[in-house]
Amino acid sequence: MQPLPQPSGNLFTRILAFILSAALLVAGLMFSLVFLAIAAVAGLVLGGWFWWKTRALRRNMQAFNDDLQRATSTPDNGAIIEGEFAREADKTPDGDTALKRLP
Repeated sequence: MQPLPQPSGNLFTRILAFILSAALLVAGLMFSLVFLAIAAVAGLVLGGWFWWKTRALRRNMQAFNDDLQRATSTPDNGAIIEGEFAREADKTPDGDTALKRLP
């Protein structure tokens, strides 16, 4: 493995290279943030436009679902029958309980 080369040049060129590198890094970060902000705004605008253009389709789908539910539901007039029951087994002549068998 070869050792890393020593930086050449005097102190002035090293400081200048550091300042230029930092400036390029800051400029790149700044432009990327601006690009991300523009992309976010464009995405919101495009999403809002799509939402606005599909509102009639959503309204029609909701009306279709309402009609379908109305057509398939049974009218119950609001009456709910709820309760519990107990089944009594038939008694045989000897007093035992047995299940009735159908012929």
